This record gives sequence, C-alpha cells and structure tokens, in this order.
Amino acid sequence: MTAGAAPEAAPLAERAAAVLCDTYRRVPLTLVRGQGARVWSDDGQELLDCVAGIAVNVLGHGHPAVLAALQEQAGALIHTSNLYYTLPQVALAERLVATAFPARVFFSNSGAEANEAAIKVARKWGQRHRGGAATIVALQGAFHGRTLGTLAAGGQSHYSDAFRPLPGGFRHVAPGDLPALEAALDQAAVAVLLEPIQGEGGVHPLDDAYLAAVRRLCDERQCLLLLDEVQTGMGRTGRMWAHQHAGIVPDVLTCAKGLGGGVPIGATLVGPRADVLEPGDHGSTFGGNPLACAAALAVLRTIEAEGLVERAAAVGARLRQGLEELVTPDGPVVEVRGRGLMLGVGLDRPWAPALADAARAVGLLVNPVGERTLRLLPPLILSEQEADLATARLATAVAAVAAAPPAP
Repeated sequence: MTAGAAPEAAPLAERAAAVLCDTYRRVPLTLVRGQGARVWSDDGQELLDCVAGIAVNVLGHGHPAVLAALQEQAGALIHTSNLYYTLPQVALAERLVATAFPARVFFSNSGAEANEAAIKVARKWGQRHRGGAATIVALQGAFHGRTLGTLAAGGQSHYSDAFRPLPGGFRHVAPGDLPALEAALDQAAVAVLLEPIQGEGGVHPLDDAYLAAVRRLCDERQCLLLLDEVQTGMGRTGRMWAHQHAGIVPDVLTCAKGLGGGVPIGATLVGPRADVLEPGDHGSTFGGNPLACAAALAVLRTIEAEGLVERAAAVGARLRQGLEELVTPDGPVVEVRGRGLMLGVGLDRPWAPALADAARAVGLLVNPVGERTLRLLPPLILSEQEADLATARLATAVAAVAAAPPAP
C-alpha cells in the first residue's frame, strides 16, 4: 500500500492479512453474490458451487424461504437468551425430533458445540449409570470440531498436535475394526462417538453393517452411541440422517452445518436413555435464538416440501456416475466415495490442490481434503444438468493438470 492511500484501495487479501488471524488457507477468490447453486466473484466470474459453504447451504444461495423467514423473524424478535421460551425454538425442536427419533434437544451455534454437549451428556451419564466411567471411544481419521475437547475426540493429529496437552478421556480405534472397538469398550468406557461418513478424513463411509454392529456392541456393553451427523445430516446422503441407511437409532445425535441453511446453529438430540442434563448442566447465550431457529424451520420445511432428500439421492447418483467416468487406467482419479450429495474423488497422486485450482479456473468450486481427495458437497437443490456440468468442468480440470502436472 502506498503512503497515504486509503485502506480500501489495497487488495482485499492484503487488507485481510493485516486484520484477520492467519488460520485459513484461502484461495485467491472473493465471492460477492450467490443464487441457487451458483456464486459470482468480484471480477464477474460465475462458478458452480459444489462446496456450498462446506455442506452448509443445503438450499443453495438466496433461497426465498430462508430470506422470508429471516426478514419476518428479524422484524419480530432476534434474541432473548434462554431465560425465556420462544415459539421458533420449541417449534424447531419438535420438527427436528420428528425427522429423527424421540429425543430432547439442546441448541448451540456450531457442530463443535453440539459435539461438546454430546461429550458432556456421555460423561454425566457415565457418572450416573456406569460407576464413573468416562472414556469415549472414537475413530482414527475422525473430525469432531476445533475446541480442545473435540480436538481430543478427533482422530487426526495434524489438527491437534500444536495444542497439546489435550483433555484426556478419549481412545481411538481404526474405522471398521470391530474387534478393536470391542477390546476398547472396557469398564472405563462410556460411549462410542463416530461419523457415519468421515468428511474431513477424506469422505470415507462406514459400512451399514459396521454401524449396526457398533449399535449392538454398545447395547451389550451398556455404552452410549453418539453420532456426529454435522456434515452427513439434513438429507445430504439421500436419507434425512445418514444412520437411517443402517436402520439404527443412536442415543445422541449432533447436527449443525446445513440445519440453518447458512445461519449458524447446532443441535444435540438426546434420546430418552441418555437424557441426564438438568438445569445448570449446560448452556449457550446465543444457542437456539429466534432468528436462527426461524431459518432452520424454513430449511426443514423446504427440504420436505421440495422433496430434497429424494433429490439428493437421485442427483447424487447421477453425479457419482459422471465422476466415476473420470476413473481411467492411467489417470489420477482412482475411485469415487460417499453417498448422495456427499462425494469424494480419490486420487493416486497428490494433485488435489492443483485440481481444485484448475476447476476454479473453469467455473467449478470443489474442496481439496488433503492432497489426494477432492470433496464435493453441492446444495441439495442441484439439478441433473448442473451435476453433468460439474462433471464436465472437473474433467476439463483433470485434463489441464495432467497436461501440466504440479511440481512434486
């Protein structure tokens, strides 16, 4: 910046570096507008958004139902704290429970907070029903949030190593290894915490049979089953909740991301067996405020009214078929993982960041997870034509990177 120049005249990245903590590897793109499954940058580029705020914008951008709910609620009542009842909070809890299983709901502001509440439920339940057992068994490769507690629960050391010592009381086993899980569920164990599909771990689904076996094992060992559906919930996998594919019911379910359609809100559904929270045990100043709850109610109503769970299954199958056509004997794409509109493109070489850059250049937003996975989490309103367009643009990106591979 030249001397005397107004701060606004400097490039946005330069201004951000001066005032924002350096915690994100942002791509050189400034988004200024969104509509449906498309977004526009400040230089006028139109892009097909297959990131959707990392599984948040389930109704896409600018959906009229969310906008109307926000406008109406903002004009009536935005915030009251949880010292009082509000109609949107109770109505949202009723509707959320109706999509899942009998439960009571604690509202928060994010997935990490929802998972922290689940951890506290398990710890208190262990004191009351398991003689003080407190160890929570989680999976290697898991991601449950960035608070100290959820970092300890997660199974990826590169997220947590810089912040040790972490809170204790967590034990990790390999995904899918039922004998290892069985051995870990000793007298000190109180619960199992897992994601039906490990999103940040590279879009790795757990088998339905494995999930059913974990449920049976938790029952046999008198432990709770805590399911983190922060990323997999809200219809993304072709069922309202991913665990419903396996025909099981957890004791505690956490959700966030898509619940508010872009407005921050998290929820912890606590089934009757695990329902031990009492006044004073937990709280949140902003959790379940009327504005966020009104938005989430609009999201749930729209998902049902527009048949978006079924659409996620159908359009997801079409998108997956198109992506699988990118698998070639000598190309970088070796597999497609996931379910519904939560898909991971697995690579045999560390090209994911370069492929994401090349895709952005041709009008497609995808998310590199590590160096060998591209994650696609488009809005549930994605059309079949847009699914085909996403595949075509990613194919163009693959060809471009193959023609000029990134340096090792």
